[in-house]
Amino acid sequence: MFVQPPKLVIFDWDGTLMDSVGQIVESLLAAAAQYEIDLTADTAANIIGLGLPEAMAVLFPQHPHLHNDIQAAYAAHYVPRSQQTRLFDGVEALLQQLQQQGVLLAVATGKSRAGLDRVLADSGIADYFSVTRCASETRSKPHPQMLQEILEVTGVAAVDAVMVGDTSYDLEMAQRIAMPRIGVSYGVHSAEYLQQYQPLAVVRDIAGLSGLF
Repeated sequence: MFVQPPKLVIFDWDGTLMDSVGQIVESLLAAAAQYEIDLTADTAANIIGLGLPEAMAVLFPQHPHLHNDIQAAYAAHYVPRSQQTRLFDGVEALLQQLQQQGVLLAVATGKSRAGLDRVLADSGIADYFSVTRCASETRSKPHPQMLQEILEVTGVAAVDAVMVGDTSYDLEMAQRIAMPRIGVSYGVHSAEYLQQYQPLAVVRDIAGLSGLF
């Protein structure tokens, strides 16, 4: 697709680079059950990409007094199991490919800084990324502040970068600042749903993503 590779590729993490959607959903369901709150798997999955406080507000609007406790219950379930999650097949080869092409790489995620640093260390791919931004240190998706901060650090214009993500939050965030974007349909949201954000493409696996570059 690209005649010349972009100067910067920004990846979402959960559901885009790491196969962690199922574990996140399971942990949200466990946290809700602990406080006897009804929650479906589809509803839980749909907030992946938001910062955790924002996710609490969406999932449990009737229980604001429990948000901190539910977050703690979620973390207590998720963190010990997070080492069970793995990168999608082909992710490191894709990062190597882009790095060899001289492309700068970044992460923009709804995870907390502590959460991202933990999984970057566990997965062994931290050194590929020039900069990372998390919802805990800037505004949550779909606000584009984390992308704007990444552009400022790297000195790359929005039109010379590409955002890659599996949710509407990722693509809307990029669309708001006219950044080109690519959807992946193997995470949370379907290809049909992602198309409304006018991505350059929607791919169904890492091999398809690699082929675009």
